[in-house]
Amino acid sequence: MGSDDSKADMLYFHFLDQLNYECGRCSQDPECLLLQHNLRKFCRDIQALPQGPTQLAAMIFNLLLEEKRILIQAQRTQLEQGEPAVEAAVESQQHEIESRILELRAMMEKLVKSMSQLKDQQDVFCFRYKIQSSARTTSFDPHQTRQKQLLQETLNELDKRRKEVLDASKALVGRLTTLIDLLLPRLEEWKVQQQKACIGASLDGGLELCQLEKWFTDGAKLLFHLRQLLKELKGLSRLVSYQDDPLIKGVDLQEAQVTELLQRLLHRAFVVETQPCMPPTPHRPLILRTGSKFTVRTRLLVRLQEGNESLTAEVSVDRNPPQSQGFRKFNILTSNQKTLTPEKGQSQGLIWDFGYLTLVEQRSGGSGKGSNKGLLGVTEELHIISITVKYTYQGLKQELKTDTLPVVIISNMNQLSIAWASVLWFNLLSTNPQNQQFFSSPPKAPWSLLGPALSWQFFSYVGRGLDQDQLSMLKDKLFGKNCRNENALLSWADFIKRESPPGKLPFWTWLDKILDLVHDHLKDLWIDGRIMGFVSRSQERRLLKKTISGTFLLRFSETSEGGITCSWVEHQDDDKVLICSVQPFTKEVLQSLPLTKIIGHYQLLTEENIPENPLRFLYPRIPRDEAFGRYYEDKVNLQERRKYLKHKLIVVSNRQVDELQQPLEPNLEPEMESSELHPGLAPGQDPGLGLGLEPLLKAGLDLGPPLELTQRVPKLNLGTEQMLDPILEPISQLVPEPEPEPDLPHDLRHLNIEEMEIFRNSMKIEEIMPNGDPLLADQNAVDEAHVFYPSHFYTDGPLIPSDY
Repeated sequence: MGSDDSKADMLYFHFLDQLNYECGRCSQDPECLLLQHNLRKFCRDIQALPQGPTQLAAMIFNLLLEEKRILIQAQRTQLEQGEPAVEAAVESQQHEIESRILELRAMMEKLVKSMSQLKDQQDVFCFRYKIQSSARTTSFDPHQTRQKQLLQETLNELDKRRKEVLDASKALVGRLTTLIDLLLPRLEEWKVQQQKACIGASLDGGLELCQLEKWFTDGAKLLFHLRQLLKELKGLSRLVSYQDDPLIKGVDLQEAQVTELLQRLLHRAFVVETQPCMPPTPHRPLILRTGSKFTVRTRLLVRLQEGNESLTAEVSVDRNPPQSQGFRKFNILTSNQKTLTPEKGQSQGLIWDFGYLTLVEQRSGGSGKGSNKGLLGVTEELHIISITVKYTYQGLKQELKTDTLPVVIISNMNQLSIAWASVLWFNLLSTNPQNQQFFSSPPKAPWSLLGPALSWQFFSYVGRGLDQDQLSMLKDKLFGKNCRNENALLSWADFIKRESPPGKLPFWTWLDKILDLVHDHLKDLWIDGRIMGFVSRSQERRLLKKTISGTFLLRFSETSEGGITCSWVEHQDDDKVLICSVQPFTKEVLQSLPLTKIIGHYQLLTEENIPENPLRFLYPRIPRDEAFGRYYEDKVNLQERRKYLKHKLIVVSNRQVDELQQPLEPNLEPEMESSELHPGLAPGQDPGLGLGLEPLLKAGLDLGPPLELTQRVPKLNLGTEQMLDPILEPISQLVPEPEPEPDLPHDLRHLNIEEMEIFRNSMKIEEIMPNGDPLLADQNAVDEAHVFYPSHFYTDGPLIPSDY
């Protein structure tokens, strides 16, 4: 507020009006005589301030800061011996830094005032010295003797003021050193937060870079200002020097200290604001692909730039590469320089944003293309991108350099998953962010670190992390069910290579496929907590057998690449518990039919071929439609209903005892003719009923000879099946719209029965439709191909347990 004069003036006069109002109110009350006196005295005092409103605003601001500091200290004393809350600690640190900056500004103002007095004192001495030197009187002249004494007193006063200024500047250097020692750890904390954020951690409650930029800029301004004052002191020392002059050695020493502090501050203030990242994969930074564009942004937190000086930053790769066999080398294919003009620097800050960088691998001698025959694989090679800038301000020239976190450079997007595992492992465990030989001997990861990191992957990519039960299942999968040690160690090879369970997928490949499945097809369900996800089959059985029949849960398959399955419980009449599971649905299935529609329209055929939906309650006991209703509400297109036959895809499973003992896989045909019936119409069933033509049959319509089943489908099938469930809709191109007949059902009254008399004559249906049944809306021959997803069941009886 103190730097905004207009706002300070406005508040100052408003404050005076309030004081006058209170004085007038107190004058009417005899008991408020003392208060009235104090208010009037305070009003006179603030009007007598030299700088008026600005000084008053600064005083009030400092008092509020002091009050805030006292409150924080009081809160600290009230806490028990435990550690204080993180928020209070961060707030206390920020308050301490801001208080020190205000204190340093006040000290700088006093030093500037002392410098002005010192200059005046030196001018007086120079004037008297010139007069004394030009005097031609004898040394016995009393006036001359008095002038010499006065000159000596002036010199003594000058020496005293020089020592005071030097002491004040020395104290200021000490306080600035303390400020730098407070700022640099805060910057390191931000870098650690950024490193964790790159692998998915949340930044809630962390420092913001703009706040650090403000503090670093304030500290640099004070240092540059002090550097200028020390130069002025050296100039004064050259004009007037005498024996035992304190400025001769003291100024040089302090100037060296200030320059060292500035260099230290500037080199640390040049940071990578945004780590390298390819635009198509923003959720997985630090992975670059040769020939693809990537971005990186750097910032100088000291926002000071000469008015006529442009600053150019330059990018390079592996300036000091490790001397290891087969280590690949890369060049920047596009322009590797970015120039920042003073105008942009003033408006946006000292930011260099490289948005179109591309890497190309250097060709190996004699082979014509790059090759990697080293000890490390492509996804374990770590490369460092460096950015340098030549910085000049107030005569101080420095070459500043900053490095990115190590990046993994791939040549094919198929390597993205394993490359991200490398990025995750390094940034989770490495204590040296520049260690490019990290994977020569990668350390083991304790579960106390690895578990939260796996949860970060889900939180950052799909919006919801893993709870303790889900993490417990993953821990059991990695270390076994008997492991109770929270610091159990997992090796890098076991994380990405060991098959879990044996003969199946490696752990990371399995988990990453699930991440992609959830992000692409199950994100809303996952965020809303409808998917239990990570639960073992044994735990699934323990949970479901205690619930009522029809209770189901959704869990990820432990053996398939990115699959989710639905399991439900059925209590038999003989008190046996049957746990049923559908073969996992993968992304290929969910691209055609969302999981919510599968759940809502799922049908299980009993032994009597009676379809029913066994999914009634989502665990623990949420009605199915209440849990998923808002997801599978069908939107009806009225215009489409007037033209086409409505159809929908559903999933059907068979339950037949003889099939449970030995699953059969149907011999699928790649394509079928459009005249073949859908497998949902079982042999022996009346086709007319399947097409919703019961009203026409009742009306006496002759449909000609019955159609023959031409599709070659086994009678027995064990599995899920995508099938069309036709709903009769009028086809406007085939029939006109006469007046509705009152004896027809409501949905068929628009049909013209008179013109359909052709069915009662000798004309046969084959002559009308020689190519078979017409196709439904949005249907072709491929739509009628069968896709079986066999069901599988397991129980505590003789049935075979599930492998999924």
